[in-house]
Amino acid sequence: MTRSSEPVVGRDELRALIEKFVAVGNQPDVAAEGAAAVDSLLTALELGEVRAAEKIDGTWRAVPWVKSGILLGFQIGKLSDMSSPEDSPGFRFFDKHTYPLRRFEVSDGVRIVPGGSSIRRGAYVAPGVVCMPPMYINVGAHVGTGTMVDSHALVGSCAQVGERVHLSAAAQIGGVLEPVNASPVVVEDDVIVGGSCGIYEGTVVRARAVIGAGVVLTRGTPVFDLVRETIYRGSADSPLEIPEDAVVVPGARHVTSSWGRSEGLSLQTPVVVKYRDDKTDSATALEAWLR
Repeated sequence: MTRSSEPVVGRDELRALIEKFVAVGNQPDVAAEGAAAVDSLLTALELGEVRAAEKIDGTWRAVPWVKSGILLGFQIGKLSDMSSPEDSPGFRFFDKHTYPLRRFEVSDGVRIVPGGSSIRRGAYVAPGVVCMPPMYINVGAHVGTGTMVDSHALVGSCAQVGERVHLSAAAQIGGVLEPVNASPVVVEDDVIVGGSCGIYEGTVVRARAVIGAGVVLTRGTPVFDLVRETIYRGSADSPLEIPEDAVVVPGARHVTSSWGRSEGLSLQTPVVVKYRDDKTDSATALEAWLR
């Protein structure tokens, strides 16, 4: 595991370096220089100076050169013994040498409770984040201050998680590395994600939404809004978006085919049952005490 340092190059220079080494590929004569460029990129990601996705005019868009740089790290990395006996005696793991675990210090202000959690290099984890064991944050992810990542939760590669978010136990925030122009999953500020939820395929959950336990959201999942009497869908060109303050719970809709109807079958579908209000906020106020 390595400790992040100050970036050695600026954003524009870093982008030029990454694009240069992506263009030449895994050539032995440039592998060392390429690894150094990847290391600088991971440091910049950890410091929050670059991100795998950015919000432009209200729309989240991937930053392709950053994602290309992350993929370059896997391409040029060599399988190595990444075990750290002094930290975890008897625990062995093997990964690309370009992607060790991040090393944290008390001064980082991140609360990592013991019990098997891991955070990969190249992940930004802001001061005030709470990590309950076991959980995992992958490369390129961005986790804002005051967020809690609960037990068995996953923050996938390049996922963007805002401030004061609660990712409840076993919540899965999917990762998106390829294609490089594909937007990652985005969970904006003050969102509550219930236990055993799955949010995948570039879905965007807008600020202050509440995703009830067991809800699964994907690009192909229709979400029925009982309040506004509309249906939210993703497409090949745009992600599924959950509106601000929406409270989403698991629901079901009847199968329309004659055989399915005769068998009494239904399909899982998320439903917006209300929009967040004072009562909803009081029900989630306990989180502040947990922090």
